[in-house]
Amino acid sequence: MSQAIPLRQGDSAAGPRLGWRDRLAQLDLVPDLGNNIGSAEWWRGLATLTLLCGTAIATFPGVQPLAVGAPALDAADFNEARGQMIVPLAFGGDTGRHMAATDAVRPLTQTPERPQIELTATLGRGDSFARLLERSGVGSSEAQALAARVSGAVPLADIAPGTRIDLILGRRAARTMPRPVEALAMRARFDLRIEMERIGGQLVMRRIPIAVDATPLRIRGKVGDSLYRSARAAGAPPEAIQSYLRVIGRQISVSRDIRSNDEFDIIVDYRRAETGESETGKLLYAGLIRGGKPKLSMLEWNADGGSQWFEASGVGEQRGGMTRPTRGRVTSNFGMRRHPILGYKRMHSGMDFGGGYGAPIYAVTDGVVTIAGRHGGFGNYVKLNHGKGLGTGYGHMSRIAVRSGQRVKRGQVIGYIGSTGLSTGPHLHYELYRNGRAVNPSSVTFVTRALLEGKALAAFRARIRELTSVAPGAALTPIAPKQVEGPKLGSLADVASKRVGDGI
Repeated sequence: MSQAIPLRQGDSAAGPRLGWRDRLAQLDLVPDLGNNIGSAEWWRGLATLTLLCGTAIATFPGVQPLAVGAPALDAADFNEARGQMIVPLAFGGDTGRHMAATDAVRPLTQTPERPQIELTATLGRGDSFARLLERSGVGSSEAQALAARVSGAVPLADIAPGTRIDLILGRRAARTMPRPVEALAMRARFDLRIEMERIGGQLVMRRIPIAVDATPLRIRGKVGDSLYRSARAAGAPPEAIQSYLRVIGRQISVSRDIRSNDEFDIIVDYRRAETGESETGKLLYAGLIRGGKPKLSMLEWNADGGSQWFEASGVGEQRGGMTRPTRGRVTSNFGMRRHPILGYKRMHSGMDFGGGYGAPIYAVTDGVVTIAGRHGGFGNYVKLNHGKGLGTGYGHMSRIAVRSGQRVKRGQVIGYIGSTGLSTGPHLHYELYRNGRAVNPSSVTFVTRALLEGKALAAFRARIRELTSVAPGAALTPIAPKQVEGPKLGSLADVASKRVGDGI
């Protein structure tokens, strides 16, 4: 049997009445805004979210540092601070500063010296070997003694400016005394190295010869569009090309007479040392090849006490002006004189040159032959027209080597000395015409062309054969090092490390 529960006051038949605390506990202040969108419960949740956000923003105190830092350092203070830490070691010690001193540090009464100093000095132009050593810290007496010892191995004048001298200066006995030389090394000459090392208190000098290959450097190639650019591309030094152009320019016109299919032939003095260094000297030979045959061959040769360029035939270079018509001496000048055959005074309109019968006669400059044959008292006679009103005449020839209308070059043989016509003996009668009138030939300075003969010519041609027998590029082939007997001094670095290890 069921028993009815009596209703309390305030209850209803639907259920017990809830208090405000129970209702507040059942109230959902943060409903899920993703559900029941637009309902009363959703709007209440949105209002709650807005209220909480506004309250948080209104009460936000801002960001404040927990502690106030020290002011930033400027560049000088930063480097000073970095110099007192271990940090500079990580950067290679680039500040140059030292660690800060502590109480354990005691100041030195005297700074200790390095046991030795390694340095390199360079000999300047006009400088002396002894002065260079003195500037490097060597005492005057020792510098003079070293210069005297070096001069015994090689003349000091032969040591080229720019030569580097490696030195090691040892410990000095007192601060007021100069440091002694412990070791010295230098390339005294291209083929000689000198090294010194102090052994047993004495400097021991050693001469180390260096093997040198003196094969001349020969460079050949086609002229192409530009002789200079083609020669440079072939490996010729700029100075050698300029010398080559000057030499051949005295014989032919570089702009007109050289063709693109011609070949240049340049031979220069060249030396290579076993240590790898090389040096290029002066131009030795200048040649031009056309169609596989030499068109021009020029070689520098010493003759008559001087050096000049000669053609392969042994004829010296022409430097301008008029060539002397023959090598004989002047026997009669321009002016009034008694004629040796006619016996009375009359004008001698030319200049006579003596010479042996059959000696060659040369054209004094370029021209065209206008007369070539018998011509009155001149006998066999040649007259040349050189243009611009200038002409020359050559009389008493034994034989004529040109014909009328022929164009001749300066220095070309046009005939041979004889005694035809009104002549008492073999000689050349030479005349100079200006605008058709004979003028004094001595008003024009002749340029004498040296001519090699006999043994000198044979030696000259042998030298040409020797140079032209060198294959192009043969000087660039590797050479075998020359073995030097006896123990060889080590490098200065070896000497320095040894002396530091010995505690010297």
